[in-house]
Amino acid sequence: MKGLMQPTQLSISYLFDRAEKYHREKEIITATATGRERITYGEWADRTRRLGGVLDTLGISHLGRVATFAWNTARHLELYFAAPCSGRVLHTLNIRLFPEQITYIVNHAEDEVIFIDTSIYPLIEPLLSTFTTVKHLVFMYDGKGEVPASVPGFQVHEYEALLAAAAPVQWAAVDENQAASMCYTSGTTGNPKGVVYSHRSTYLHTMGAMMADSLGVSESDVILPVVPMFHANSWGLAHAGVASGATLVMPGPDLSGPAIANLIVEEKVTVPAGVPTIWMAVLPELKGRDTSNIRAIPCGGSAVPKALSEAYRAQTGKPILQAWGMTETSPIAAVCTLSSADRLLSEEEQAELRTTVGLISFGVEMRVVEPGTTTPLPWDGESQGELQCAGSWIASDYYNDPRSRESFTEDGWLRTGDVAVVDSKGRIRLVDRTKDLIKSGGEWISSVDVENELMSHPKIAEAAVIGVPHPKWSERPLACVVIKPGETLSKEEVLEHLAPRLAKWQMPDDVVFIPEVPKTSVGKFSKKTLRDQFADHVLPTS
Repeated sequence: MKGLMQPTQLSISYLFDRAEKYHREKEIITATATGRERITYGEWADRTRRLGGVLDTLGISHLGRVATFAWNTARHLELYFAAPCSGRVLHTLNIRLFPEQITYIVNHAEDEVIFIDTSIYPLIEPLLSTFTTVKHLVFMYDGKGEVPASVPGFQVHEYEALLAAAAPVQWAAVDENQAASMCYTSGTTGNPKGVVYSHRSTYLHTMGAMMADSLGVSESDVILPVVPMFHANSWGLAHAGVASGATLVMPGPDLSGPAIANLIVEEKVTVPAGVPTIWMAVLPELKGRDTSNIRAIPCGGSAVPKALSEAYRAQTGKPILQAWGMTETSPIAAVCTLSSADRLLSEEEQAELRTTVGLISFGVEMRVVEPGTTTPLPWDGESQGELQCAGSWIASDYYNDPRSRESFTEDGWLRTGDVAVVDSKGRIRLVDRTKDLIKSGGEWISSVDVENELMSHPKIAEAAVIGVPHPKWSERPLACVVIKPGETLSKEEVLEHLAPRLAKWQMPDDVVFIPEVPKTSVGKFSKKTLRDQFADHVLPTS
């Protein structure tokens, strides 16, 4: 016997239709170099349909790749929907990748058109001659820079002129398994890998982001996605915001602490979302201001220091909501929402639980396995292994990449590269990235654990811990510390702070003071850069 339900295709156009039909008066606000621009969902929907007509006029093929090189703006949101809803594939280009990586992903994806914010055109202009498939460049004036009159080898267009000349189109019916968008990983070794999302996976991930025990996105929210739209679907907030009719506040190019704090306060933001480095810069700018509208502060990309989360709880009344995922998981795969039983615990115990990434999200499965196997380890809070995932919005392969099989098990699960332990309640605690664990003698040292203790020091702004060669122990920890402005700190003070908090074998053998921790293209600590920088560092214990 089969069920007698309608076989509706799960398409991104349904998310768009919800906003167009039921939330026409709600707003999308964009911070620009010349002020804030406001547009209603009704106006945005008309522009997005016209953009679908533009793609037809430009001759972009069915399933043709539509690239964007842009900040978080209402225009970028138009592209987020016009490309997949018209039967094309959105390809967000990470503006912070190395030049040779941008060339690689543009050519590998076979992009046909690139939509470019004028303020960042200088970043991509030197690379244009290396692109082999791009025919059109569409410039979006964003208050800085200029639209070039011509670019040799390309057809040049201005975004608003194209829209003004276009007519709104009806969306094409699509198969739910058709490609909707693609995003390349920001890997620190080798070329980035392409992850291709389907209409179905995006629809289901959007529902996941709207669940109460996830991010709980709803119509009453005012969402500020500080996380870039070129990074892992802006954590699904762009799709969920549109689908629910939430007000969206797009930060544009200025992601400084003061600018983000002003948006949070002045636009009465309920859900600001960004990486830890963003929240470190924003916290002092919120001091003494009205943050009563905030209901959750999602944070991901790297481990959230307990001290940072508790500082937000003390100042705003809301601790940071730690979430975990990656480009390959769309990205939301776990969110640390405390259970009803957890909320009965002491504040200190709750704070400790918030250092985990919580339960795996509804719709996703996880297992922690012995390295090199698919044998699950016990949920005892101690057994460390590789975290693997499977589910409806988890990648099954990389786009046209012979390296794919390295990242997937024989039974089809994604190998995340994260080392984790799981407690008896199923809560996941990330120990480290596989490549960032420090092998010292017969023990593995978690750089994340040491970093969290370093970050609890009141004079430390940032800290990263790496392994450096040691003649006896293979590797030993080196603490790379950034001192807060106006403060002084010695190596001895740092080690004294750590001594009662870590086992002796976990203690760094040395401390170096650096002006800042280098970051990857998506704002994570670049430990590879630090390992290269201190490859020849001689430890005092050597």
